[in-house]
Amino acid sequence: MKKLLGMCLASWLILSTPTQVQARADQIQLQENYPQEYVVVKGDTLWDISGHFLEKPWRWPELWDINPQIDDPHWIYPGDVLYLTWVNGQPKLRVKNDGRLQPHARVSKLDNAIPGIALKDLYAFLSDNVVLDDTLLAQTPYVLGGRNNRIISGAGDRIYARGEIDLEHSTQNVYRPAKSYIDPETQELLGYELLKVAEARVVSVKADITSLDIQKSREEVRVQDRVIPSPETRIQSVFYPVAAPAESEATILSVLRGVTKIGRYDAVAINKGSREGLKSGHVFIVYTKGETITDPVTQEEITLPSEEAGTLMVFKTFEKVSYGLVMTATNVLSVGDSLRSPDFYE
Repeated sequence: MKKLLGMCLASWLILSTPTQVQARADQIQLQENYPQEYVVVKGDTLWDISGHFLEKPWRWPELWDINPQIDDPHWIYPGDVLYLTWVNGQPKLRVKNDGRLQPHARVSKLDNAIPGIALKDLYAFLSDNVVLDDTLLAQTPYVLGGRNNRIISGAGDRIYARGEIDLEHSTQNVYRPAKSYIDPETQELLGYELLKVAEARVVSVKADITSLDIQKSREEVRVQDRVIPSPETRIQSVFYPVAAPAESEATILSVLRGVTKIGRYDAVAINKGSREGLKSGHVFIVYTKGETITDPVTQEEITLPSEEAGTLMVFKTFEKVSYGLVMTATNVLSVGDSLRSPDFYE
């Protein structure tokens, strides 16, 4: 069934097909003291705004009637006044009309539009980190060295790589293996994380040796660094949150920034990927590990129950590993904390 969405974001009427996300039987739960109106401020995200109204703010696409099949979502900007209304028994957010009778268009940079989530900390991880399994890593071309027998090279230097390079891409990225991921439960090797250190251009190929000139470098290029074609696909910058598949569970493997304690907007790696059906936008509830204390009466060592402590959204998937962004945190999170789908017990 088609809906007519009367969003007044630019005084346009938009005809939208139903969302492809499976409709939920349960009604969206509102906060007890949700505001009658909310004024959008700079720095807001749709997730943040929805948190003023919803108990589960990750369900903001439902609150806005967002259709992931439409390329341009309903833009809102700082200064817009939002209010809650009801459509077919479900709460929906709308932008308050300014009262003018004449249709008008807003002239404003799209950069000022309110995003669904905070993206500024994601771009590096979206483009500069990759995870390869051991088979793919073994097949990836590697750096032999630089001109004049250099073992360290930088921007402007020529390097030589051995292996079959995809010559459809003249620009190649140079990566350095940084860490291996081991499943804490099964001990399976999930893959190796590689960090981008440079960009290089293919100059010539002779047999299995490729000559490349380094164009940009963040760190020195070393022997045995890996050469991978630069991705030509557009980096995903719009995410539509939805609950991870029911009964999905995972574990936090590491923090991508290398800190020990995890908080809001920290990026982490988890031990499940596309093999388990995960996709960008899947949401998990984070549960902290229960502390171990000594029973004051019996002197036994007791492990307390795990507790809900935040939410995480997957933003990049590999075969056996995914990257997620901590969206909310009511307690300090740590490596080893568990994740469950919001529908795990529903």
